[in-house]
Amino acid sequence: MKYILIIGDGMADNPVPSLENKTTLQAANIPVMDALAAKGEVGNVINCPGDLPAGSDTAILSIFGADPKVCYTGRSPLEAAATGIQLKAGDVSYRCNMVAYEDNDLPFEEKKILSHSGGSIEGDQSIRLVTDLFADPRFQAAAEKAGMMVHPAPSFRHIAVQSQANITGISLIPPHDHLGEVIGPLLPSGNDNAAVLKDLMKLAHQVLDRHPVNEERRAQGKLPANGVWFWAEGSAVELDPFYDKYQKTGTVISAVPLCFGIARLSGLDIREVEGATGELDTNYEGKVAAVLEELKTHDFVAVHVEAPDECTHNGDLPGKLQAIEWLDSRVVGPITQTLDQEGTDYRLLILSDHKTLTATRGHDGDPVPYLLYDSRVDSGLGLPYCEESGLKGPAYPEGAPVLMHKLFDM
Repeated sequence: MKYILIIGDGMADNPVPSLENKTTLQAANIPVMDALAAKGEVGNVINCPGDLPAGSDTAILSIFGADPKVCYTGRSPLEAAATGIQLKAGDVSYRCNMVAYEDNDLPFEEKKILSHSGGSIEGDQSIRLVTDLFADPRFQAAAEKAGMMVHPAPSFRHIAVQSQANITGISLIPPHDHLGEVIGPLLPSGNDNAAVLKDLMKLAHQVLDRHPVNEERRAQGKLPANGVWFWAEGSAVELDPFYDKYQKTGTVISAVPLCFGIARLSGLDIREVEGATGELDTNYEGKVAAVLEELKTHDFVAVHVEAPDECTHNGDLPGKLQAIEWLDSRVVGPITQTLDQEGTDYRLLILSDHKTLTATRGHDGDPVPYLLYDSRVDSGLGLPYCEESGLKGPAYPEGAPVLMHKLFDM
């Protein structure tokens, strides 16, 4: 028996007026997932505990069987673990996003944030910008005084580490939840260290705004990555070994550091796929090939597809629909067809980690639908895979640690 988990990040949604009040799952053409749902179990689950942020960090911890209310210290320590960053006592890590502010002469606090990803900046440009930023004499001096260093990554997602940092009472707001808003009320607040981070963000905008990379991006009609945004603060974290809980070996396939960090901390293997971008243009076929190869040597494989979430944050509704349809036709379909042709028995769990709302371009912690399918069983359910079907099935308001047990039929 093989076990597969497929996470379509942020693909669940609320009804969208322009889609005749259908959700994106209802409006998308997903015949493979609908057929699996008709023979399987469809229910709903809350992956994000109500007193914690609604995001992939808390949600994917839950999905992998870790209780965020016990182990969650922040998102960035999970991402730091993905690249082997060792946090010492007193260290705090932050996500250091490349972001895009609007081009105008308004004071920094009065500008709007247009993109949480620097206009979906390419990896090589992002590394050049953040490297040049921390090498700039003015910014370097300010960062050293703050005890901060950066670990560049080939995407908009960098990790900054600050030594002996105080985050008690601090408020650092996720940028993707406030796109199109004036940044003044969103900037770091709550303690003295917040003022340090705010000053670094303001200085970073001064350094980056007219950087040659950003001038080139403007000339190409792209948004400039003319700022950084600190958020997702946290200290070192430990997770229980996955094998000890489920007696299953496993691999995680993703383009997102968060997933790899949770895998490493849980003792799971990771598999990077060339061309996996975390965007709509990711290498779907490469991920499928990796899933099928890893299943030959592991009991369990998880594959995470980020594109529905990123498209929603970018206000790209057609892109979100395309991402969901490609998840169906280019990921779920080839995996299940191959296993069926091989005669391999398998159990499959498909779900969204959280809702990402077309209406707000932000995350939501309401229940999301899950699909549990066993290749040996036809439940006769006859329902499609969508939020409405999920509400008709079993409900797990306590969170997704239960679902991993259900996947493994424990």
